[in-house]
Parts: sequence; C-alpha cells; structure tokens
Amino acid sequence: MTLAGALTMQAKTFVPEAEEDVYGYLTFELTDGAKVSVALSSLTLTFSGNTLTAGSQTFTISNLSKMYFSNSDVTTGIEEMTSIALDDNTEIYDLQGHKISREQMRKGVYIVKNNSRTQKIIVK
Repeated sequence: MTLAGALTMQAKTFVPEAEEDVYGYLTFELTDGAKVSVALSSLTLTFSGNTLTAGSQTFTISNLSKMYFSNSDVTTGIEEMTSIALDDNTEIYDLQGHKISREQMRKGVYIVKNNSRTQKIIVK
C-alpha cells in the first residue's frame, strides 16, 4: 500500500501557563539517535511512498524512531573534524555494527568510539 498526500500543520495560538509550554518545533528522532527539528510556523508534511518530507527535511520513514513537539530546536549533527587519533582504546565499527580493526578499514563510513566520544568518520 502506498500512501501519498500532504498535511499542513499550524500551531494554535494560545496563552501558555509558562514559557516552556510554547511549542515551536516538530522534532524527529532517527533510529541512529540523531535529532532534527523543523519550525512549526509554516510546516507542511508530505508522505510519498516510504518518504516523509517535513519543511525542507526529507526522511525515510523506516529511519524514524519518533517525532514530538518541542519548545526549542534540538537538531543534532555530525561535527566537522580535521583528524582523529586511532589508539589502542579506540573501537571501530562498520555501519552494520561489526567491530573491525584499523587494518580492515577501506573507503567508507565508520563509527569510531574512544573514551570520550563516539563519531562517524568517512575514509576516502
């Protein structure tokens, strides 16, 4: 079954009890933990096949974990970095979740975890 159509959402004007009760964003949480917030001010949701478009953001529906209203933009993303040290405490995983060694790395995207953080890297 294919679902296609558009849904336009507008925030209802009300007097909130407190400032934190004002919801200006629809936040999408992806299965990898990333979050993307889209402003409600002129939000249009469009479903086409297995794709959801919310404002200027496009998602594959199977990659969505949940969506909820929030009072701030909580978008997360990948930080730009210039280098990373791969020491003995570094764990490297491919995108299928298999732990690999440095010697097994080829061109592609990897998840690198060390004592202080976890990052996605691209090997070119």
